[in-house]
Amino acid sequence: MGLRRSKRRDERRADQRSYGEGAPGAGPWQQGAGHAPADPGAAVELRGVRRQYGKGTGAVHALRGIDLALPRGSFTAVMGPSGSGKSTFLQCAAGLDRPTEGSVRLGGTEITGMSENKLTILRRSRLGFVFQAFNLLPSLTVEQNVLLPMRLAGKRPDRRKAAQVLAQVGLGDKGARRPAELSGGQQQRVALARALVTRPDVVFADEPTGALDTTTAGEVLALLRSAVDTLGATVVMVTHDPVAAAYADRVLFLADGSIADSLTGANPARIAARMTTLTTSNAYAGAVA
Repeated sequence: MGLRRSKRRDERRADQRSYGEGAPGAGPWQQGAGHAPADPGAAVELRGVRRQYGKGTGAVHALRGIDLALPRGSFTAVMGPSGSGKSTFLQCAAGLDRPTEGSVRLGGTEITGMSENKLTILRRSRLGFVFQAFNLLPSLTVEQNVLLPMRLAGKRPDRRKAAQVLAQVGLGDKGARRPAELSGGQQQRVALARALVTRPDVVFADEPTGALDTTTAGEVLALLRSAVDTLGATVVMVTHDPVAAAYADRVLFLADGSIADSLTGANPARIAARMTTLTTSNAYAGAVA
């Protein structure tokens, strides 16, 4: 009995390392009434999503009614001033945090009200995650890290598929290495390969280039772009970097928990200018308040 508990605990820890779980949850989700029918072409769909932390006068409204549908095979960057709700948006969209109110659909599946066990199964099989800290398990080889989502989902590890995605990210000869033997950029490529190995509905990336130098960051972003263009992946990336955001098809700007603006096919200068305007107006609003 003790061994079974220990095994479940170890699997849970591995799951958290692989998928970045551990975000604080709220109580039971509440599905808002009157939401529009599911968009069959959407990989991610949020309707009336609100996220509130705390109650009363001290409540923090991290998201204030997000209505959004992101199409399959698209690359979306999410930006905004500090405290705008970027990370909360990603966590709610990925089922890592629980909206206080509203509806979230992933790949056409309504996850509002889903039990934690069902959400965990969905994340293991249908979502990919790439984080700034890589979240690789140091005791596993590169190949074993890539195959981890399959193992956690109870599927037979496909070494041929692991070799294929490692080759796609330029690490075809690194499968037997340990993460500590790789550079930061190579470790992030392993994380990307792990995110893609199950051909997920959506890859969520949270500041994926934040720990990388400019050249290496460009290489990782080019791989994310290629995953969309050649593999048909859907990528949702939170970033503070206008250069990174310019790799996306569309940039969403959050301010005070709401979508304030969006740009399509914009260059870094235009994105940076929009961010400057948002940051300035947010600082002014805060001063007035």
